[in-house]
Amino acid sequence: MCCFVSLFLLIGPRFALVCMWLFSDMISRAFGNNFIIPILGIILLPYTMIFYVIVAQYMGMSNPFAWALVIVGFIIDISAYGGGWWGNRHRLQR
Repeated sequence: MCCFVSLFLLIGPRFALVCMWLFSDMISRAFGNNFIIPILGIILLPYTMIFYVIVAQYMGMSNPFAWALVIVGFIIDISAYGGGWWGNRHRLQR
């Protein structure tokens, strides 16, 4: 069961981004005609990209609260990467 939850948390935001890209124009509005940055965002920083797309769509990027939400997404992404390291710190000691 734990592996299923981990798999869902890993694939969930990426699946949501792919659905947003295929079924709406939110990503094309946020990034224009560029497709490299959205692909990198889906692979590397999915939560940051979700927050950026939603903020660009509804709030505009001139709002400081909007940038705070994007930073929250970045912190979630970094904590997801760092959490794996922190959980395995006892295995990696020399």
